Amino acid sequence: MAKADAGYYSTGTGLEYDRDKEVKAFDESKKGVKGLVDAGVTKIPRLFIEPPEVFAGRLSSDNGEVGQLDIPIIDLESAGKGGHQPEEAAKRIGWACETWGFFQVVNHGIQQSVLDEMIEAGRRFHELPDEEKIRIYSRDFKAKVRFNSNFDLYKVRTANWRDTMFLDMAPEPLDPQDMPLTCRKEAIEYWKNISALGKTLLDLFSEALGLQSSYLQNIGCAEGQALLLHYYPACPEPELTLGASKHSDPDFFTILLQDHIGGLQVLHQRHWMNVTPVKGALVVNIGDLLQLVSNGKFKSVEHRVIASPVGPRISIACFFISNRSPTRVYGPIKELLTEDNPPIYKEIPLQDFLSHYNAKGLDGRPALDKFKL
Repeated sequence: MAKADAGYYSTGTGLEYDRDKEVKAFDESKKGVKGLVDAGVTKIPRLFIEPPEVFAGRLSSDNGEVGQLDIPIIDLESAGKGGHQPEEAAKRIGWACETWGFFQVVNHGIQQSVLDEMIEAGRRFHELPDEEKIRIYSRDFKAKVRFNSNFDLYKVRTANWRDTMFLDMAPEPLDPQDMPLTCRKEAIEYWKNISALGKTLLDLFSEALGLQSSYLQNIGCAEGQALLLHYYPACPEPELTLGASKHSDPDFFTILLQDHIGGLQVLHQRHWMNVTPVKGALVVNIGDLLQLVSNGKFKSVEHRVIASPVGPRISIACFFISNRSPTRVYGPIKELLTEDNPPIYKEIPLQDFLSHYNAKGLDGRPALDKFKL
């Protein structure tokens, strides 16, 4: 998008505003939010401006102040090879999943150099010349490698100040030749490490639920894995928009690598809490499907990202999900149900849940509500 094109977008509130036209122009540029920044915008286009009620609770849903509690930090050293107290790690993780739905892990076995190189690879991709990214720009959920801005652009009333590159790594192996060269080596190495960590966490989740350690792996909770390389450019009017709207994740769990800038917040006891970046730590959050199969014991907690005048912010999310088979059905695990703990969710074909999530977009409403009994 050339600098002259930036003037097309409306920042006013007059009746002349045509949102559909503005969304279409933004999407057809295929340059994302970074394209707007490169064009020199000093006022954000109206399609990114949140309604006033969103900012009435911007810092807190109650009193306007960000909470100062730190989310749990769990040391995984004891759960690794040679560890003598994996049950202690499972106990702590269970507590974090029930009370927060979010925690950070340290001593997870992934070298700092692998984390640093993945962050830089994400930055390099998003800062490629436009013509190189445009080649893989797509809104086709079946595309295993795709770049776009706001997967739900045509579904929600307000767009987020964020671009994303998607890499579907499993269950079908992704051909390395299909991946952008600028992040190929780093993404493959990072995924190998994060996939192994995910399986360790899944075993700990199983134990925390009182199940055999391999239970959740055996029902396919980590068969599908996708890397999302997020890019949040510096925003000229961060008080008017969000980097990511309030949402929960449509997976079993997510492992997030974030850079030093921060901006991630989790909704805890009706207050927004900052997820302060910790060098070498990885953020883990429970997704909707793990809340479903645990019958609500583990919490898929809503979170968001605040826009910032500082940037770009880089984060790498790994989604752990099933293999998307149309015949795969999930519901509350029978072994967890009792007379005092009856099922609170229906059994759901996985594709029905994903179709519902993608159709509604990040609209601030919990996706699981549709499937309650």
